[in-house]
Amino acid sequence: MADLLSIITLIAGVLMSISYYPQAYKIWKTKKSKEVSLLTFSFMSVGTIIWLVYGIVFEDPVIIFSFVVGTIGANLVFFLALFYRKK
Repeated sequence: MADLLSIITLIAGVLMSISYYPQAYKIWKTKKSKEVSLLTFSFMSVGTIIWLVYGIVFEDPVIIFSFVVGTIGANLVFFLALFYRKK
């Protein structure tokens, strides 16, 4: 049963974490980010980093993997949004 829960948790974590990438792609493709909330993505970036640290401290590979993907995605959106607002 524990293995099934780990698999479900991994799938949920990865699905939630990859949800940042379509937004990052849209910003990169259109070169526009006015409609993106920097405040929201700054919170998301910090939150994913905290979860990643939590996973590392408790040596939970499911959380670590999910939030490595999420941290990259959330920060990608945040920094692309900043970059294209400056242009």
